Amino acid sequence: MKFLDEAKIYLKAGDGGDGCLSFRREKFIEFGGPDGGAGGSGGSIYALAVKNVNTLIDYRYKQHFKAQKGGNGAGQNKTGKSSDDIILKVPVGTQILDEDKFTEIADLTEEGQTVLLAQGGRGGLGNSYFKSSTNQAPRKFQYGEPGEERWVWLKLKLIADVGLVGLPNAGKSTFISAVTNAKAKIEDYPFSTITPQLGVIKFNDKELVIADIPGLIEGAHLGKGLGDRFLAHVERCAVILHIVDASTNEPWRNYEIVRNEIEKYGKFLYKKPEVVALNKSDIVEASRLNDIIREFKKHRIENIFAISAGTKLGCRELTNRLAKYVKRP
Repeated sequence: MKFLDEAKIYLKAGDGGDGCLSFRREKFIEFGGPDGGAGGSGGSIYALAVKNVNTLIDYRYKQHFKAQKGGNGAGQNKTGKSSDDIILKVPVGTQILDEDKFTEIADLTEEGQTVLLAQGGRGGLGNSYFKSSTNQAPRKFQYGEPGEERWVWLKLKLIADVGLVGLPNAGKSTFISAVTNAKAKIEDYPFSTITPQLGVIKFNDKELVIADIPGLIEGAHLGKGLGDRFLAHVERCAVILHIVDASTNEPWRNYEIVRNEIEKYGKFLYKKPEVVALNKSDIVEASRLNDIIREFKKHRIENIFAISAGTKLGCRELTNRLAKYVKRP
C-alpha cells in the first residue's frame, strides 16, 4: 500500500428537501385543508478515526464527496425521506484543517472519534405547518436549506511512542527491522526509507510503537533531500531515538546536523526527551568508541547507548530505556 499523509478534499452536504404545497381533496370530506408535508434533511458528512489504516491514499483517487438531497414533502402530510450521511474513514492521528491549511477543525487521536465536517441542510416546511385560526388555507411553504460546502485538508501524523531520527544510512531501517515486526527497506544508499514506517516492539508483556521517518540531511528545512515535513510524524512521540553512525569520521558533527534541522522545524519537537544510539559500534575500536562517548557527554548528552542494529548488540538495553518514557493509562 502506498503512503500518503496529506490530501485536500471537497465536501458538499446534501440540501434539505422542499416542503409541499398541498390541500386535501377527498370524497365525502366537505372541508379540505392544507396537508403538505415537510422535506427531509440532507445527508451530512462526518470523519471517523479507525485503526489498521496508516495512510490517506484513498483520498488521492477520490477527492469529491457529495451527500444526497433530502426527499421532498408530499400531500397527506407525508414527510420526505432524510438522506444517509457519509462517513469518511481516516487513520487515527489525522488532523483536519480548513482550506487555509492553518485553522484546525479537529485532531482525531483516538479510535472511534467522530467529527462533523459538513452539516446537511434542514428540510423545508409544508403548507400544513402554517395553518392557523386566521389562515385556514395557507399557500406558504419552504424550500429546503442548502447543505454546507467546503474544502478541507487531511493531514496524517502517525501515532507512535518512539520517533526514530538520524542521517540517511545511519542504520535506522536496520534497527527497526531488528527490534520490531516492520519490514523496512534496507539498502546501501541514502534515502532507502522514503516514507514513514511503523513497527511494534514487544517485550516483557509490553508494546512500544516506533515510527521511522526518512533521513534528514543538512538543509532539510530548506527542502533539501526529502525535506523535513516527515518530522510531523514524530510530533506525538513520547521520546526521540536519535541513531548516529559511530563508524563515521565525525559522529558528533552528524548528530548536530540532525538536531539543527529538528530545531529549525520548531513546534517544540526539540524539547522532547532524546535517547542517542551510537550504531555500528561493533566495527569501531573500543578506544575510538570511548572517545566518541566522551565527546557527547562533554556536550551534556547523557542518554547514550552503544549498539549494533545488525547484530542486535545493546538493542535490548536500549528498548528498556525507551519504555521508561512511555506512560500507559
